[in-house]
Amino acid sequence: MAKKQFKAESKRLLDLMINSIYTHKEIFLREIISNASDAIDKLYYQSLKENNTGLGREDFYIKLSVDKDNRQLTISDNGIGMTKEELESNLGTIAKSGSLAFKNENESKEEIDIIGQFGVGFYSAFMVSSNVVVITKAYGEEQAYKWESNGAEGYTITECEKDSVGTDIILTIKENTEDEKYDEFLQEYRIKGLITRYSDYIRYPIKMMVEKHRVKESDKESEKDSTEEPKQPEYETYYEEDTLNSMVPIWRKNKNELTDEDYNNFYKEKFYDFVDPAKVIHTNVEGVTTYNALLYIPAKTPMNYYTKEYEKGLQLYSSGVLIMDKCPDLLPDCFSFVRGLVDSQDLSLNISREMLQHDRQLKAIASRLEKKIKSELLEMLNVKREKYDEFFKNFGLQLKFGIYDKFGAKADLLKDLIMFYSSSEKKMVTLSEYVSRMKEEQKYIYYACGESVDKLDKQPQTELLKDKGYEILYFTDDIDEFAIRILNKFEEKEFKSASSGDLGIEESKEEKEELKKQAEDNKELFELMKEALGDKISKVELSQRLKSHPVCLTSGGDLSIEMEKVINSMPTDEKIKAEKVLEINASHPIFEALKKAFDEDKDKIKVYAELLYNQALLIEGMPVDDPVAFSNAICDLMVS
Repeated sequence: MAKKQFKAESKRLLDLMINSIYTHKEIFLREIISNASDAIDKLYYQSLKENNTGLGREDFYIKLSVDKDNRQLTISDNGIGMTKEELESNLGTIAKSGSLAFKNENESKEEIDIIGQFGVGFYSAFMVSSNVVVITKAYGEEQAYKWESNGAEGYTITECEKDSVGTDIILTIKENTEDEKYDEFLQEYRIKGLITRYSDYIRYPIKMMVEKHRVKESDKESEKDSTEEPKQPEYETYYEEDTLNSMVPIWRKNKNELTDEDYNNFYKEKFYDFVDPAKVIHTNVEGVTTYNALLYIPAKTPMNYYTKEYEKGLQLYSSGVLIMDKCPDLLPDCFSFVRGLVDSQDLSLNISREMLQHDRQLKAIASRLEKKIKSELLEMLNVKREKYDEFFKNFGLQLKFGIYDKFGAKADLLKDLIMFYSSSEKKMVTLSEYVSRMKEEQKYIYYACGESVDKLDKQPQTELLKDKGYEILYFTDDIDEFAIRILNKFEEKEFKSASSGDLGIEESKEEKEELKKQAEDNKELFELMKEALGDKISKVELSQRLKSHPVCLTSGGDLSIEMEKVINSMPTDEKIKAEKVLEINASHPIFEALKKAFDEDKDKIKVYAELLYNQALLIEGMPVDDPVAFSNAICDLMVS
């Protein structure tokens, strides 16, 4: 029979698809098995229409067989099959999809769920095959037909013999090349791996005769009877039909059917973790967008989590068929630690089913998942606090970065989830808990920034706040203050740094007058100290916050000293400088020494000013400008 030609546009599409559309050649098996599942679906629903009670789901199957000698892989199904006209229409014209037509005809039926919708998946077989043969017999027909093609040059359709309804697709696998090893698609272990990866949840059993080995029966008997030393047993090869797929995905089962062990085992097997997850989120949503989701929050931080190598995303299934191993669009960056999967039949896939169209269904699912993850974390926070504390140790940094990222786009989502160490509670607390304990006259949420809780607990700038009984949040991560600046306020309470020039604390009339008088009396002293320090500071003034410490640095502008440290530690040439104020404790003996030096030997003021400034720098955890000069000044002072 004369070979028929593909239409010109189909020929171009076939060439494009084989060489460009599919990025992984292994996808061909997923596509063919999905088509086989569709064909079975069609026959199953046809039998329901005809009230044929003799056919149930348990009667259907997909079979694989390998003939290594002839380099052939066969995929068979006992689905609805194809007539000659359907072969011509579905396989002769690329992108003419019988599955899509069937779905459109029956779209009012709730249970119909067809995987293949593009009519091009079948042609992915040519990525790995030099020849493709389709032998098919349609339901209700007597005659079977054979479709055969070597690729873009065309195809033939001839009559043939076939005993039963269904379709056999016989692929002659290409020979190996320098760049491609096609032999892998004739290896049982490789085929089994592809089924597990992509088609594990096809609803019909996928069977294959698998080569196995056992001890020869004669060796077993001789072992029983012989008193001689046992010899090495001989093995024989036999074949057994295995079902390669699990068929019913765990996420489609009712929650009351599943145990914690079921969830945990699935997580550890699927996502290669060694410990049980901290949290399981299993949700089934029906409505405008219908989907199932099974999400996990890990109990431990993955080794590469806070690196560029970490890749976020959920596994994405369409009707049980894996489409993407990691779909990043389903998770915001702030929840990138979540692992799991989403299964939906409502997503618009592109022609290769390897990528998603960015449509409203995808965005709707992502939005719902985002809210669900937050609500589950809040429940953990409120009900299982110890577990949440452990979670926050692992992933709290990501939540705080999420507040700062993209100009605070996720700030409202995350503000109730973040925690900081409390100076009074001596543990991690939420912003809500802090606000609930604020004193009646307290205007601000106070915080202090530093390297560690121990150092912050001794920070001079916090003395007045502690004296007033105000709780202080300790910020020990570089991102903390940046995130808080984005938030600006929480429950109408603004944030205020303990190093801020104005703490917003009202002084008594007597205290104000005394401080004003002392400042006026020592105006020339402070001007001389400022002159000695130059542009290192913006001014010198008496402190209202210091109680026992002699000196400290505070911020005179919007840029804090801690921000200067963080930004300047980054590997860039651009350096910034915070506006620093040197505060002196009027109640400390050092102030009397300064006044005495001003009256008796003004040259000492420059030395004293440098010493106090360097001391304040060290308290802040900042480097001294000239360590040698600082050391010499201390020695000179000791021997004078």
